[in-house]
Amino acid sequence: MDVLKKLNELKKNNNWTNYRIAKEAGLSPATVKNVFERKTIPRVDTLEAICKAFGITLAQFFHEDERYVFLNDSQFELFELWECLPAYKGL
Repeated sequence: MDVLKKLNELKKNNNWTNYRIAKEAGLSPATVKNVFERKTIPRVDTLEAICKAFGITLAQFFHEDERYVFLNDSQFELFELWECLPAYKGL
């Protein structure tokens, strides 16, 4: 997987600037500049912060299948409750 390519796609698809990414991710503008302009592969903690800013997890970032789902907090809570339900045995 091309990490830099994927980051640039996220940046373009969200129409964000380097400054916006830095602000949303809680990173210094210099760190973000290194990633996007100097083509430096980010450390895991930096990549995680950028992913979080875009509203995705590292797992979603590295998932190469296009069929993944993003859940908001209330959807995730509902899914967790659904998982706790006992299995239906039928009549």
